[in-house]
Amino acid sequence: MNTDSSPGRRPVVVIGAGLAGLAVALHLADHVPVVVLAKRQLDEGATAWAQGGIVGVLGSDDSIESHVHDTLDAGAGLVDEHTARFIAERSADAVRWLVESGVPFSEDPTGPLGLHLTREGGHAVRRIAHAADATGKAIHDALLERARKHPGLTLRERWMAVDLVTHRHVHDDAHLDPTARRCWGVYALDIDNRRVETLPAAAVVLATGGVGKVYRYTSNPDTATGDGIAMAWRAGCRVGNMEFIQFHPTCLYHPQERSFLITEALRGEGAKLRLPSTGPGDPGGQRFMPAHDERGELAPRDIVARAIDFEMKKHGLDHVWLDATHLGEEFLKSHFPTIHARCLALGIDIARQPIPVVPAAHYTCGGVVTDLEGRTDLPGLYAVGETTYTGLHGANRLASNSLLECVVLGRSCADAILGAPTLPARILPPWDESKVEDADEQVVIAHNWDELRLLMWNYVGIVRTTKRLERALHRIKLLRDEIDDYYANFRVTRDLLELRNLVECAELIVQSALHRHESRGLHFSRDFPQTLPVSFPTVLTRPARSRDR
Repeated sequence: MNTDSSPGRRPVVVIGAGLAGLAVALHLADHVPVVVLAKRQLDEGATAWAQGGIVGVLGSDDSIESHVHDTLDAGAGLVDEHTARFIAERSADAVRWLVESGVPFSEDPTGPLGLHLTREGGHAVRRIAHAADATGKAIHDALLERARKHPGLTLRERWMAVDLVTHRHVHDDAHLDPTARRCWGVYALDIDNRRVETLPAAAVVLATGGVGKVYRYTSNPDTATGDGIAMAWRAGCRVGNMEFIQFHPTCLYHPQERSFLITEALRGEGAKLRLPSTGPGDPGGQRFMPAHDERGELAPRDIVARAIDFEMKKHGLDHVWLDATHLGEEFLKSHFPTIHARCLALGIDIARQPIPVVPAAHYTCGGVVTDLEGRTDLPGLYAVGETTYTGLHGANRLASNSLLECVVLGRSCADAILGAPTLPARILPPWDESKVEDADEQVVIAHNWDELRLLMWNYVGIVRTTKRLERALHRIKLLRDEIDDYYANFRVTRDLLELRNLVECAELIVQSALHRHESRGLHFSRDFPQTLPVSFPTVLTRPARSRDR
């Protein structure tokens, strides 16, 4: 398909069907046609995996100032206060919109809006609206149902964006026309039919999530391959703070389940981290967090993850224990039914046994640089959610701020798109597959994927050194050259595209980490263990070269 419609009817193309993408799409769809692309099934994104909840400054014991303070504190000096305040001021409206959209939050007749609020690490008070321990799924199911029923929305499953169509692809005197420098659409792979189509767009919104799958151990779904970050970077957009990858402290350690998250809310309700037995005569069970931080298990995630990593290496452990047995079976079943049921299915009764946990890559605090209306450096291209760097998360994300950011900035992004001027349509070039052939060695892709994720885990993990980062960068560049050669000569597949995007993002993470000569938040370097008195975000600008074809 390479047809262009009249300027007023060109759709907005939203890449990603999680909370960020659906929030933008639902706010737009009453006014303009919207096409949402999901590279797997519509319910397979990271939103549905979120357990904890969404921040809402709702209670009488809470305030905007308190939320902003907690966000600034967790972000370790790199949070943009204006951004934090903008989002905190709109948090109550965000929760109300979700309630009105049919999200079945856990109720408390005495609570604000009739909601039960919980508390998570880094928060001064209870301000987390949740749906038991499966908040993300409850939110996503409700919004997806609305999207499916909306006549202005087209949902396409198993469609993956390949690259953005920019001024470099338009066959006219683009260099003479300043309005030509923009995003005009997207090349997208119809996975089932194995063909790449050109989708013209009035605007393109990147809502593809983070880059957790660049690491061997992650709480993220298979969709988290940094697609939006990589595409925006190739199109010339800046990226910021990519060194700050949040490792969630407590991912279930079990041979049959490598990505199941044990929500921070469990620690918020009183679960304790303990050491397992370290040898004969040691029964295990000793708490260790008070020795690392006075806030204990409720310290920010970077501190808890680093403490667990330290204790595991110190004692030669494969995991630590998260003990919730004292909370009682009835409480655990009612407040954490998903965790209780999943662990029980794996032979762990969390009401009677501690849960084996390890840290795992969880959230990308950096990404494509945007303003508070989702605008990137490229006109016509917007980005929302984990794909972005807005200044909210700084050097470490405060728990449950991520879903809030999606809702608040999803609305402001939609408003910006609706307020943008309409430009004349242009004829966009079709995808050129004339010089490629089918790949005959898929094992090459699988091998490169495994090699990349292992070296990132070993060299660019929770604790870093300059030598490890330099070694990682050298190997990543070799992998990237090999992957680029494969991309140039073989027909694209989802696996190849994801690997191409992952290696691009891996290089951005390492380059950003090498730029930061201090330890701050989620970035801890043994070579630079001190935190500088003053620090700034790491913003990378792509050199004036392009590998786009």
